[in-house]
Amino acid sequence: MSARLLHPDEYELEARSSVDSQGTFNLDDADFESQIPLRSRRPLTARIPFLSRFFSSTYSGYRRLKPSRPFLSGSTRPGCYRRLLLRRSCFYLHAFAGIILALLILTSIFRPSYTRPPPHYLSLRNAVSQSQHSGRGNPRAEKVFIAASLYDHDGQLAGGEWGTRVLQLIDMLGVENVFLSIYENDGGPEGEAALRIFEDQVPCNHSIIFEDHLDLDSLPRVTIPGGPERIKRVEYLAEVRNRALRPLDETDTRYDKLLYLNDVIFDPVDATQLLFSTHADTDGVAQYRAACAVDFANPFKFYDTYATRDLEGYRMGLPFFPWFSSSGNAQSRHDVLAGTDAVRVRSCWGGMVAFDAHYLQPAPRNSASVDIRNQQGRIEYRDQKLPARFRASPDLFWEASECCLIHADIQEPQSNVDDITDTGIYLNPFVRVAYDTRTLSWLGTTRRVEKLYSWIHTILNHIVGLPWFNPRRTEAPGQRTQETIWVSDSTEAGGSFQTIERIAGNDGFCGRQGLQVINEHREEGEEGWENIPLPT
Repeated sequence: MSARLLHPDEYELEARSSVDSQGTFNLDDADFESQIPLRSRRPLTARIPFLSRFFSSTYSGYRRLKPSRPFLSGSTRPGCYRRLLLRRSCFYLHAFAGIILALLILTSIFRPSYTRPPPHYLSLRNAVSQSQHSGRGNPRAEKVFIAASLYDHDGQLAGGEWGTRVLQLIDMLGVENVFLSIYENDGGPEGEAALRIFEDQVPCNHSIIFEDHLDLDSLPRVTIPGGPERIKRVEYLAEVRNRALRPLDETDTRYDKLLYLNDVIFDPVDATQLLFSTHADTDGVAQYRAACAVDFANPFKFYDTYATRDLEGYRMGLPFFPWFSSSGNAQSRHDVLAGTDAVRVRSCWGGMVAFDAHYLQPAPRNSASVDIRNQQGRIEYRDQKLPARFRASPDLFWEASECCLIHADIQEPQSNVDDITDTGIYLNPFVRVAYDTRTLSWLGTTRRVEKLYSWIHTILNHIVGLPWFNPRRTEAPGQRTQETIWVSDSTEAGGSFQTIERIAGNDGFCGRQGLQVINEHREEGEEGWENIPLPT
C-alpha cells in the first residue's frame, strides 16, 4: 500500500468584531436613574437577593460610573468611553458564546446526527453483544470474502489494532463463512514478521501473500512529455488491490458479500452493519451493489474525497458534514441531512466497502450469462463483462481513482445524469472509521452536533468555488463527444493537447486533469510518487 496524498481531494494517506458607534454624550444627562429620588429608585434586584446576585456585575458596573467632568470642548472623558465600549463588547461576546453553547447542547440532545439507527441495526448489535458464539453477527450465514492490500512497513497494522479487529470480525461473521485475502508488498522485514504472526492467528480459510518487491516491469507504462516512460500511480494501486482479489479467480465458492478494507481502525460490529443492514428491504435483507463507510482523518474531516462522487457525479464539497455540495439537485446532500443509512451516490470508498460479490466474481462455469441480483433482490440474467476489477484511466493527463472506476463499472449505464434516481451504490454515515484510535473514539461525540455545520458548509463551498468543474461529468456511455486529451508525438515537447471526437466511456465523472507517476528509484524520505506538471 502506498503512502497517502495530501491533495485536498485525495483519499490515500494523509474575525469578526462589531463596535457600536455613538456620538459624544454626557453621562450625567444620560443617567436617567440619577434623576430619580433615591427612595423610589431601589431596583427589584435589590429586594430579591437571588436576582441581585445574578445581575450584580451589570448593575454595579453602571453604578460605579461617576459623573464625568466635561473638557472645554464639552466631550466626555475618554477613559469612561473606553470602559463603556469594553463592557459592551464583553457583553456581546458572552452573549454570542452563550448562544453557541446553547445550540450545541440543544442539538446534541434533540437533533443529533446519525446516532439513532433503524431498529434492525439495534437488533444486530444486541445479537452480537448478548452472545459469544461464532457467526453471531451474520444472521443468514452469508458467505463473505474479506480483502485487503497492505503496506505495513513497521508491522503496526497486522501486529496492532487493525489485525485484532479483523480477527474479531471473522469471529462475528463465522469462521466457516469467511475467506480472508491479504496482499502485501515492499513492507520490509518488520512488516513481513508481523504478517506471519497474524496469519498464525487467522482461524478461517485464507490467502496471505507477502512479496519483498512488486515487479514493476509487469505494469504498463506511459510516455510523459520529454520522452521518459513512467508507470501511472493509479495503475500501481489498481494492481495491488487486484492481487488481493486473485483467490476469487481460483475457487468455485460463490460468495454473497465482499468486504474490502483499507488500513483503517473500525468497530467490527459496524462492519457487520455495513454488510447486512445497509438499505435493508422489508425482510431485513441488505440491498446494494456497493455500500461504503465514511472515513475520517480527524474527528471532523472526511477523508476519502478523491473517490467519492454524489448522485449526479459532482465532486465533494469541503470535507466536513454534510460533505456534499448543493450543486445540481443535491440529492446526496439531502439524503445526508435526512439521516438515511443509504445516501445515494455514484461512487464512494470511505476506507471500508461492502460489495455484492456477484459483481467481482467470474461467471459461473458452463454458463453463458451471469446471475446478478438487482436492487430489489430479484435475479436478473444478462450479458455483462465480469468480473469487475480495479483499473486506471487510459488517458495520460486525466487521473481517476481506481476506487471510483470500479463503481463506474458495476452500475447501470446512465443516459442522462440529471435523471439518475438511484445507482445501487450507497454511503452509510452510521458506519464510521478512522486512521487512528483517538479519532475513532471522538466520532460518537462529534456526530451529535454536526447538523450545525450545514449552513457554514454551504457558504464556504460558494466562497471556495466547490465543487470544481469536470468537463466529462455529464458524459453518457456510448455518446459521441469532443474531448481535449494529450496526444503524444515525436516533437521536442513530446506531444500536445488536442480536441478530438470519440465515444464516451462510463467513467467521465470520476476524473480530473493531472498525472501522478511512481517514483521507481525512491530514496529515504521521498514520496512513493510524484506529480508531473501539465504542459502549457
